[in-house]
Amino acid sequence: MGGKQRRDPTRTCVACRGAAGKRGLLRVARTPEGAVVYDRGGREPGRGAYLHADAGCIQLAERRGSLGRALRAQVPEQLWSDLSAAAPPT
Repeated sequence: MGGKQRRDPTRTCVACRGAAGKRGLLRVARTPEGAVVYDRGGREPGRGAYLHADAGCIQLAERRGSLGRALRAQVPEQLWSDLSAAAPPT
């Protein structure tokens, strides 16, 4: 008899609108102070948005402006390179 299995909550990618488990996505958060940061641990306070860890979804979100719209904030240029670096190479 094993312990309880943890469920992986489903989240939607703001770029392609595809659903995936929370652990398979990158989380970006707008902190209560208004800063937009890449949330590596997935526990930053504030409004969050998710992207697939895929260069295509990251580029799509940047081109469409969907990440900024979801967070209701301006996304800094440095964040895009941080997200690209976090995505596994294809």
